[in-house]
Amino acid sequence: MTKSVAPNPEATMAHSIVLFDGVCNLCNASVQWILRRDRAGTFRFASLQSAAAKAELSRIGLGDFRADSVVLIEGDRHFLRTDAALRIAKRLGFPWSLFAVFLIVPPFLRDPIYRSIARYRYRWFGKRESCMVPTKDLRHRFLDWGERAE
Repeated sequence: MTKSVAPNPEATMAHSIVLFDGVCNLCNASVQWILRRDRAGTFRFASLQSAAAKAELSRIGLGDFRADSVVLIEGDRHFLRTDAALRIAKRLGFPWSLFAVFLIVPPFLRDPIYRSIARYRYRWFGKRESCMVPTKDLRHRFLDWGERAE
């Protein structure tokens, strides 16, 4: 049985939210990578295909957003592409926080590489038939886990 879930306001206020392409193998691997390094539990996640992500995107004014970039939401601020990736790394602590130095490089220089990878991500890394289902221990970190069949 599938049920629809609205984003949890308490979870979204205390944590940063990472929205990712739930059918992209590279994106799913990136979420797993973040989860292993986010010992403080700073980040919450939702697949861009979920109702929870659509509600968050609408809330921040990106209601028509395509699933071609990671989105980092911090309160009412949002970051896309390399801005999102570098800010996530910055919050993961040493040594990953060192990558934040690249935030001084303007996005118009950083983002073309990101866009190229995003354009070919399915061809290079593959695509899933459906979004990943988090383990029972990690479900509290996913805003959209309630939409999944249990």
